[in-house]
Amino acid sequence: MQLTRYSDYSLRVLMYLAVWPEYLVTIEEISKAYGISRAHLMKVVHQLGLAGFVATVRGRGGGIQLARAPEEISIGKVVRHTEENLAIVECFEPTTSQCRIESACGLRGVLEEARDAFLGTLDRYTLADLVARRRKPLALLLTAP
Repeated sequence: MQLTRYSDYSLRVLMYLAVWPEYLVTIEEISKAYGISRAHLMKVVHQLGLAGFVATVRGRGGGIQLARAPEEISIGKVVRHTEENLAIVECFEPTTSQCRIESACGLRGVLEEARDAFLGTLDRYTLADLVARRRKPLALLLTAP
């Protein structure tokens, strides 16, 4: 299973904000830190704001910051929000599946179990877990706003 760039960028934005909680951060700063297109990040930040993961402050001197404490942001919830489709194979979509062996196949159950285990692992971690012990090395790599 591979996460989309959208999920990857969303997690990176949240990690950046968790490393620098005392600042209002701009999209431009995050873009430069990661070498990611500003246009991509605008969409990511907008959606993270709609989902309640980040808070935005408009206008001169504005920026973004976490809307909740890092301990309250589940990685599993972020991934579920950012991934449009967690259907690993065609038969996970019963209305569009054209699999000819679906009624006799044992693969679907195994893949569902694997997907659920993947998400279950992500559910055990918060944004704080991703940056807590690594804040200093991350801060060296991600320049301060």
